[in-house]
Amino acid sequence: MIAYKYRFDQILTIREQEKNEMEISYKESVQIFEEAATTLYELLKKKEETIADQENQMQSGFSILEIHRYASFITGLEKSIDLFQQKVAAARTKMNWHEERLLEKSIEVKKYEKMKEKDQKVFHEEQERLEAIRLDEIASVRFQPKENG
Repeated sequence: MIAYKYRFDQILTIREQEKNEMEISYKESVQIFEEAATTLYELLKKKEETIADQENQMQSGFSILEIHRYASFITGLEKSIDLFQQKVAAARTKMNWHEERLLEKSIEVKKYEKMKEKDQKVFHEEQERLEAIRLDEIASVRFQPKENG
């Protein structure tokens, strides 16, 4: 019996490698996004806590110098928040781009795998047909001597 060899095996292997590489890139982009989003969350939380602390201090009374310090600190936090909002947006865009490419690669690999399955089925059906013909020939060769003899 002849061994099955898929004619697009090398292409399938390359596409699988590309898909695996894209998976790694996607996971890295997710990690970068999560880190940026976590930092942004922490900054927003810190700003909220600082404002709440400032309001508590204002009720009990505090100096103009302390008011100025709180305002400067909050302004610095807002600048950092703006920066990290941009980083989060950029990371989200990059992550979505990688996700789309990964989906495309996955679909492409699935197409080649389906083609391989169909090709393999046709190959096995052809092998079974050839085997049946061979068995018929063997049976007819065995049967002929008995008829003539």
